[in-house]
Amino acid sequence: MRILDLTRLLPGPLATQHLADLGAEVIKVEDTGAGDYANPAVRALVNRGKRAIRIDLKQQEGLATLLRLCRGADVLVEGFRPGVMQRLGAGYDAVAAVNPRLVYCSISGFGQTGPLAQAPGHDINYTSLTGVADQVGNAHGPALSNLPLADLLGGTMVAVKDILAALLGAARTGKGRHVDVAIADGVLSQAVLPLAALHQHGRVQPLGEGSLTGALACYGFYRTADGRHMAVGALEHKFWDALCKRLERADLAPLHRTGDSATEERVREELRATFAARPLSHWAALFADGEACVTPVLRLDETLAHPHFQARGFRVDSAGGAPQPGEHTQEVLQAAGFHADEIAALRAAGAVA
Repeated sequence: MRILDLTRLLPGPLATQHLADLGAEVIKVEDTGAGDYANPAVRALVNRGKRAIRIDLKQQEGLATLLRLCRGADVLVEGFRPGVMQRLGAGYDAVAAVNPRLVYCSISGFGQTGPLAQAPGHDINYTSLTGVADQVGNAHGPALSNLPLADLLGGTMVAVKDILAALLGAARTGKGRHVDVAIADGVLSQAVLPLAALHQHGRVQPLGEGSLTGALACYGFYRTADGRHMAVGALEHKFWDALCKRLERADLAPLHRTGDSATEERVREELRATFAARPLSHWAALFADGEACVTPVLRLDETLAHPHFQARGFRVDSAGGAPQPGEHTQEVLQAAGFHADEIAALRAAGAVA
């Protein structure tokens, strides 16, 4: 499977990286100006093993070059604002005219249609407008996250899913399609628990009052003596019993999910005092078998060194190399059937670099 990736930053490049990890050949197409201006470390991580070409789509020769590459591609992914690709002459209709089987995926903040289609945005905007930020945090309010939920769940993973589904359709019918991935739509569709509450009760519970946002003593983070945290996820009674047994607090065993806020706060204070008395290493060892659903809150470097993730073969490796902008222009064009004099003329005109 050959993918032309015209996206920048995170959601699109990571989507095509997932597809590359599954075996796709990904050609990263950047403009001849700023190109993909992602943080260098992020760029390296989400563009591993791709090949890179630079094309100036504002030039007629550059547009013709892209359309010629589309003939031999299975997927094109773009992340511009709605209408930009059409104005450049590389919209879905133009591409489908040269390759009807191609799957054309557009990733944008709010989708190709609707009142907000042209609105800019970032992860914080998409989660806030979709009601997701209202459900991420605790009684003190919404929480910022270094894991961009909307970009990844609503953008990256929805794009991967929809591209694969469209490819299956193209294989069966011989006809591709235009896939409209709206990051806001995607993350809203993932808000399963709040949506279920809305359907059942006509409202969602405010932060701090939900089972997963702080209402229960058996589900939360507890600070340790050395300033670290343990995560307690003893939602089921059997896990709570195991927790109380390890802590030698049989008196707390009957006080599981009581439904009384005052009791929950009292139990929470007991747990706070208990966990605050010993360092993380003590509690991590005590609960190492996982029987109580109690785990240490690890830093990422500790996670990568953890025996489980090492045994699973998980690693973060950018040594496969993200390409430099335009690093493979020559070989990609040659593989697409461009002659040396054609490539030289394109370079001389500034249509490719």
